[in-house]
Amino acid sequence: MTMETLEKDSQKQIGQFVADDFRTAAVFNKYGIDFCCKGDRTVAEVCDKKGLSPQTLIDELEAVLNSKTDQSIDYKSWPLDLLAEYIEKKHHRYVEEKAPVLKQFLSKLCAVHGQRHPELFEINELFTASAGELASHMKKEELILFPFVKRMVKAKLDNVAIQSPQFGTVGNPIAMMMEEHENEGERFRKIAELTNNYNPPADACNTYRVTFAMLDEFEKDLHLHIHLENNILFPAAIKLEQQFG
Repeated sequence: MTMETLEKDSQKQIGQFVADDFRTAAVFNKYGIDFCCKGDRTVAEVCDKKGLSPQTLIDELEAVLNSKTDQSIDYKSWPLDLLAEYIEKKHHRYVEEKAPVLKQFLSKLCAVHGQRHPELFEINELFTASAGELASHMKKEELILFPFVKRMVKAKLDNVAIQSPQFGTVGNPIAMMMEEHENEGERFRKIAELTNNYNPPADACNTYRVTFAMLDEFEKDLHLHIHLENNILFPAAIKLEQQFG
C-alpha cells in the first residue's frame, strides 16, 4: 500500500466503506467501531479515538475487500422505493417479531437470576425502552417518511412535479430519525457493556445464554438497519428531492 493510498483511505468515512461493501462491517465490529450511527467519522478519527493504527485497520479492510468470497448485496444500486420496502419488510418485521420474545426472556431472567446478577434489571429496562421507542420510530417511517420517498420515486419516473409535504423538506423527518437512531445506538452500547459483549456468566442457564445470543443478533440487525437508512436511503432521498428544484 502506498502512502498516498493510506492517506486517502484514512480520510474516508467509515459509513462509506460499509456502504460500498457491507463485508467491511465485520472489521469495524471487531474493534467496537460504530459504523451506523457514527458513520460520518473518518478512519483517521476513529483510529485516533481507539488508539489504533490506521495502517492496521486499513490493511484488514483491504483484506476483506480483496477476498474472493461472494460479493455482498449492493444496496446502493437498488431503487429507493425498493430499499424502503426492504427495510420495512425485513428489519422492521424483525424488530416486531423478536422484541416481545426478548422482553419475555429478560423478565424471566430478572425474576430467577436478578439477585445474583443485578445488572439484568438495567439490561431489561434499557431493552424495554428501546423496544418501545423503535416501535414508535418505525411507525413514523412507515406512515410518513417512506411513503414520501416512494412518491418521489414515482414522480421522477413519471416526470411530474411533486407536492411539498407538510413536513417541509425530507431533511426534517430524516434529521429526527437520525437522532432517534443515535439514541438507540447509545442504548445498545450500554447493553453490550452490561452483558460483557453478550458473554453470559459461568453460572448461566440455557435461557440466559439464548437471551444474550438473541440480544447480540438483535444489535447486529439494528446496525445493518440503521446503516441502510443513515448511509444509503437518507442521503439518496435528500438528493432525489433536490432534483425537483
